[in-house]
Amino acid sequence: MVREQREYLTPTDLKHILFSKRANLYYLEKCRVMQKDGRVLYLTQGKKENCYYNIPIANTTTILLGTGTSITQAAVRMLSAAGVLIGFCGGGGTPLFASTEIEWLSPQNEYRPTQYVQGWLAGWWEEDKRLAAAKKFQLARCSFLETVWNRDADLAENGIDGEDEAVESALETYRHNIQRAQDVQHLLTHEAHFAKSLYAYVAETMDVEDFVRNPRGGDQANRNLDQGNYLAYGLAASALWVLGIPHGFALMHGKTRRGALVFDVADLVKDTLVLPFAFIAASEGLSGQEFREMCLNKLVEHKALDYMYEKVKAQSLAWKEEKEHHDDPHRQSEYEEGN
Repeated sequence: MVREQREYLTPTDLKHILFSKRANLYYLEKCRVMQKDGRVLYLTQGKKENCYYNIPIANTTTILLGTGTSITQAAVRMLSAAGVLIGFCGGGGTPLFASTEIEWLSPQNEYRPTQYVQGWLAGWWEEDKRLAAAKKFQLARCSFLETVWNRDADLAENGIDGEDEAVESALETYRHNIQRAQDVQHLLTHEAHFAKSLYAYVAETMDVEDFVRNPRGGDQANRNLDQGNYLAYGLAASALWVLGIPHGFALMHGKTRRGALVFDVADLVKDTLVLPFAFIAASEGLSGQEFREMCLNKLVEHKALDYMYEKVKAQSLAWKEEKEHHDDPHRQSEYEEGN
């Protein structure tokens, strides 16, 4: 019996893989993304022949489309059905833009859980709760860095050690300042000093003299940092999209800054993984593509998407539970008795 071939897969055809467990983030350039025979492919044109490569969309979180790319409407339809985020960007992955604004093209599928956005908004409106959540995220950032830097073999091979006196001192000082911060502006100031101390430690360890962090800077370390940071932003945007939480409800980076929550969430893993490997790749003379592959492998190895997803989810549910207890005094009494 001959089965009729369908034009494209439906969402039920796709094997369900949780967003936090998906493995792939693609950066593509000089190619055309299209739908063909029920699959999403990208086409590269050679001198003698054209080559098609399959994109496993059910196991993909984000696709970055760089210089010289195009995408068909049919491909976007399939990517949306699979819940894949699409970002247009410049060469090497930066800057990230769609049209003229920094933006993500989120799949227009609102059949997502509602409890997380409800929980997030239950606490977000109160400044003291936002500050407490921001502090919690920054402490989680310190814990992730301490854990990864103490056990990653490639970092240890290059002399980057979480038990180094400079790193331990920076973590201890920042944790103390996090607890003392009276508002978000103070917290941002302390965060900037912490990041600066990490840059100084890694630059000294990798024998990079007179390093100054300069987005869009001309040196290889700065270029790697730009590219790696956008990979972290893509994962953060993916985590927020699948939880259904709008990117504008930020904790630290400003309520009016477009997509600011993406930056808050990316900070959980950015310094831990992007920063050191940007310098390692620069010292080894790796190309931009080789650095991106290294960075993506480390984000997957240390389950960065899982970590971001779980921290946002936990904060959302905590705010939701707190509001329910506040709205129901009887439930609050039972809760106190049980604890």
